[in-house]
Amino acid sequence: MQAVAILNIVGLSAGLIGPDTPFLRQWASSRTITTVDPVLPAVTTTAQTSYLTGKHPRDHGIVANGWLFRDEQEIKLWRQSNHLVQAKKIWEVARERDSAFTVANLFWWYNMYSSADYCVTPRPQYLADGRKLPDCYSYPMDLREKLQAELGTFPLFSFWGPRTNIVSSRWIADAAMRVYDWHRPTMNLVYLPHLDYNLQRHGPGHPSVQQDLREIDTVVQDLIEYYEGKGVQVQIVSEYGITSVDRPVHINRILREAGLISVREERGTELLDVGTCRAVAMADHQIAHVYIKDPEDIPHVRALLQRVPGIGLLLDEEGKKFHKIDHPRAGELVAVADDRSWFTYYYWLDDARAPDYARTVDIHKKPGYDPVEMFLDPAKKLIIPRIALKVAGKKLGFRTLMDVVPLQAELVRGSHGNLTGADADKPVFISGMDTPDRLEAPEVFSWLLRSVFGS
Repeated sequence: MQAVAILNIVGLSAGLIGPDTPFLRQWASSRTITTVDPVLPAVTTTAQTSYLTGKHPRDHGIVANGWLFRDEQEIKLWRQSNHLVQAKKIWEVARERDSAFTVANLFWWYNMYSSADYCVTPRPQYLADGRKLPDCYSYPMDLREKLQAELGTFPLFSFWGPRTNIVSSRWIADAAMRVYDWHRPTMNLVYLPHLDYNLQRHGPGHPSVQQDLREIDTVVQDLIEYYEGKGVQVQIVSEYGITSVDRPVHINRILREAGLISVREERGTELLDVGTCRAVAMADHQIAHVYIKDPEDIPHVRALLQRVPGIGLLLDEEGKKFHKIDHPRAGELVAVADDRSWFTYYYWLDDARAPDYARTVDIHKKPGYDPVEMFLDPAKKLIIPRIALKVAGKKLGFRTLMDVVPLQAELVRGSHGNLTGADADKPVFISGMDTPDRLEAPEVFSWLLRSVFGS
């Protein structure tokens, strides 16, 4: 068996490999850069699961970063149990070929309670007094303590939220090198999210992206030189390319104005009451799963959404089959945004009635993905001192709402999820193998296996 490291550089596309990534450009020049045609939707958990199972969403069940859990009538995103993946994982297939095969999963998704030998993934502590403390989860359990003893606490607030920066990717890279030093896994899965942030915040043409590219290039250089120095073969993958957008589509507000969304009032705010909605959308970047309680309402909802600017495709049962997303977790209809648009989860019609979590970083309470969590509210003066006071209050045991996120979806200038766009904006698979010019995302699975076992 050949030891391999698969570096997942989130958001990387062929069009970004250039002067601002001098090491990566030189390293890739002697290897094959393969364009990857992503599965629908081209979002984090769906893409990663397709790579790690060789299956489409219809088979592995990960239809987006979240979905309606129909038995509970709750929309949940960013769950972590690997038991949600309904297909055999690459390490399980590899072990059938050679029982000595081992794998380390550093921050790829659905990382908890899997059959991986070593894993590390974000897992903050939620204390009874309302505080959220940075932390991570590991298997074996003591791996977390060993890593944080050497590297410090996992920098959660650099991993997601307004303070996202290179620090989290650097921590993950350093952790990956230590895990290899200690355990020598056959396969090393390493997740590097840094490019995801400003590409979504400001769009791929923004000057800040140049600095991001230089920063991730340095981290990648350290990792590749380390692994290759140990005789480990390196491949690079990305999950999606991020393209410019300028039009948020408030799909749940459209459903609400049509009388299909129901809310309950609490403390002067409106909370989405999913279980009593006739139709509700789980919005995730450029895709929205539209769940419709009564099948007789489907034609009405379809006619309503077909008229909405920004919706490029509206998939019914036949459309879902064509795109291989016809799984029970998918919505009765699946809306796909056009190139310049993306979907918000917003369902309220008056910002004064928005739920308290709307202005916070809270990926588990929101019934949809919210990239606006990467911004600080520009309307609030002295925002940094305000945050410092709130943090101090939390440390003293006071309950306080960290309401620093704006409700301005128009701030977001980059997105992903649909299947259109030029090849230069699509994800890539870079390796020393003689791969084709392009692959469908599930086909990457067999090439990753080949890198370990040969043809």
